[in-house]
Amino acid sequence: MAVVPASLSGQDVGSFAYLTIKDRIPQILTKVIDTLHRHKSEFFEKHGEEGVEAEKKAISLLSKLRNELQTDKPFIPLVEKFVDTDIWNQYLEYQQSLLNESDGKSRWFYSPWLLVECYMYRRIHEAIIQSPPIDYFDVFKESKEQNFYESQESIIALCTHLQQLIRTIEDLDENQLKDEFFKLLQISLWGNKCDLSLSGGESSSQNTNVLNSLEDLKPFILLNDMEHLWSLLSNCKKTREKASATRVYIVLDNSGFELVTDLILADFLLSSELATEVHFYGKTIPWFVSDTTIHDFNWLIEQVKHSNHKWMSKCGADWEEYIKMGKWVYHSHIFWTLPHEYCAMPQVAPDLYAELQKAHLILFKGDLNYRKLTGDRKWEFSVPFHQALNGFHPAPLCTIRTLKAEIQVGLQPGQGEQLLASEPSWWTTGKYGIFQYDGPL
Repeated sequence: MAVVPASLSGQDVGSFAYLTIKDRIPQILTKVIDTLHRHKSEFFEKHGEEGVEAEKKAISLLSKLRNELQTDKPFIPLVEKFVDTDIWNQYLEYQQSLLNESDGKSRWFYSPWLLVECYMYRRIHEAIIQSPPIDYFDVFKESKEQNFYESQESIIALCTHLQQLIRTIEDLDENQLKDEFFKLLQISLWGNKCDLSLSGGESSSQNTNVLNSLEDLKPFILLNDMEHLWSLLSNCKKTREKASATRVYIVLDNSGFELVTDLILADFLLSSELATEVHFYGKTIPWFVSDTTIHDFNWLIEQVKHSNHKWMSKCGADWEEYIKMGKWVYHSHIFWTLPHEYCAMPQVAPDLYAELQKAHLILFKGDLNYRKLTGDRKWEFSVPFHQALNGFHPAPLCTIRTLKAEIQVGLQPGQGEQLLASEPSWWTTGKYGIFQYDGPL
């Protein structure tokens, strides 16, 4: 196997990783502490004095965490027993063994950026589960729900578009169907802009009708492998036997507006018969502020179903029906909230890897998935995507992301450098997007 480059880290002063660790992560921690403060009376109403004591304990643990981060202390092992505690602690030991520092301790600014961020969110979860009876509390729930509520008009526009499309879907010829597929893929792409971990937990709702912006946004798609997705799925449809299935897996990113765009795409895949089953993969614990958990998934479908807008509520009712019929399946797995890059999946989570191998196509949404697919390393811009995946090929896959981290592979020679010269922060603002495919052509 070719030598892989070094990991991105906070050692590079001024880099996006450095600024994240220095500014954004402490900001998120402060917001989490504030959220717990604001729910003090709710904890008291539910649990009496015990609830108030638990809130104090969680805040104390989180304040300690913030101090460790800001003073660049060594990482400490996780202490609260949870399904992933041992795997995490083994990984922390492994990372320490890679360090050449005199004290051999992983630190916030010297460790891989991917590990640092994942560790921070895992420690937030530890602070909560160490504080019963409030150990059920999702500190990011309010932000995720607010993102959904603030995006209502856009959601209504998308649901209306989808319902009208479904009504005429049988009359569409192949080219029209392909156009609609491309449209909904792009909506799912730009939905990925609504990322609360990038905004430090500040509001990032979608308040314009993204359908009207697709033409204007096209020049910002740096890599466009949508044709490969169409030929793969339309070929599956044409050659499918009566009893056989076409499975599309979507590894989710943000809840709220982005999740709606993913569900609308998933609905279209079934309605157009490009897929017969859609499997969704979300997080087992609250993660990177706005990542989707099973609670977020179910909550959002309930909200859509109970909307007083007829097309929106029709979508919610249809989605609930898909779940009942087993055409939509939601899965959680602890691997998605471990710090490992995806090429380690066959060793760390062989059960999950075997599951992914059953897919006809896997769509990986968002930045964190991209970082884990490519190992979050200092790859040259023009390195082929297949090479950066470092042996991870469970099934044909495509990553759909707006760029919010200093990592991108598979560009034309000179393309990344050119962008960097004209727009130094081109790869961290979410302005550009990609559809990057790896699989048979």
